[in-house]
Amino acid sequence: MLTRAILRRPGPDFAAGLTTALLGKPDPLRMQAQHAAYADALRALGLEVEVLDPLPGFPDAYFVEDVAVVVPELAVVARPGAASRRGEADAIVPVLARHRQLARLEQPATLDGGDVLCAGRTIFIGLSARTNEEGAEQLARLLEPHGYRSRTVPVATGLHLKSSVSWLGGETLLVSERFADRPELRAFRRSVVDATEEPACNTLLVNGTLLTPAGFPKARRVLDETGLPVIELDLTEARKMDGGLSCMSLRL
Repeated sequence: MLTRAILRRPGPDFAAGLTTALLGKPDPLRMQAQHAAYADALRALGLEVEVLDPLPGFPDAYFVEDVAVVVPELAVVARPGAASRRGEADAIVPVLARHRQLARLEQPATLDGGDVLCAGRTIFIGLSARTNEEGAEQLARLLEPHGYRSRTVPVATGLHLKSSVSWLGGETLLVSERFADRPELRAFRRSVVDATEEPACNTLLVNGTLLTPAGFPKARRVLDETGLPVIELDLTEARKMDGGLSCMSLRL
């Protein structure tokens, strides 16, 4: 069971962050409201939520998941693939040090937490524009002594692995159509999201409940088939910045 989540509040400059989305300019007030609703949903699921202040000069810092990979035994501080975000990793060190033993990835590794999917003791690591093979190898070496088996998955399109693949618990993954037949995922059952609703692939399992972005009825029907409770959250503004539900928290 997860007991804590670390979030960082979007700063006044959040709309200046990196994005490839063509969904329009984000609304600052709506973003703050959606971020607060996300924090409230995590609290309702039993997590103690720590909300950090914005990080001046780092407009993407509220996507706090990208700067670390956290498992019960260890927190690995990442080395983000975008050089402009690497100062965010330094800022998370004293926060995580209160809760976990720390390790850090070293140059020439690059890795974003959004490319790392923990599915029990299996760790899927996406090889993407933000995460290179050295990053995947360093992370795998750090986690292996704790009983984790890592598998790399090429991410040809999309920002991160978790833009297209999520864990629904047990041996089941939620995947986009593009990942439905990937050989790296074949040991798991795959529940497939219609191509028109791919943003719903970034669904988050928290203490037996699925958090999913609102507005994707076909994906909702797929999630209802799991028998787990489902909570829909409005995520329109984060999506304009290439963000999703998992991006905005580190879960411990």
